[in-house]
Formats: sequence, C-alpha cells, structure tokens
Amino acid sequence: MPTIQIKGMRCGHCAASVTTALNAIDGISEVNISLEKNEASFTQSKDVPLTTIKSAIAAIGFEVVD
Repeated sequence: MPTIQIKGMRCGHCAASVTTALNAIDGISEVNISLEKNEASFTQSKDVPLTTIKSAIAAIGFEVVD
C-alpha cells in the first residue's frame, strides 16, 4: 500500500478533500488518511504516476512532500 506525505492537511475537511481527490484518480482506491502523520495511503489496481497524484493534490491546495 503506497503512502505519500501531504503538507497542509489540518482537519477532517482536509482529509475528506484529499480522499475525494485521490479516489477520483483511475487506479486508486481504499484511501486512508492520517492527520497525525500528515500522510495518505491507498491501494493501486494499476501503476499511477506520482506526477498524476501530485497534480490532483495540488489542485485542491495541498502539496505532496518528496
């Protein structure tokens, strides 16, 4: 299960926004958010480029930390 660090998540609304954005990407499902660790983990049914994930997260105002 891949995990990414996300900068800027602070509340349940933030977590819900990130979950929605990641679930909208073809090939990503079962998104789990940890506000305490500022990270998101998810299941991939196919390889999704990190640039696609970063773009989806950036579009809602957050940043994936490398």
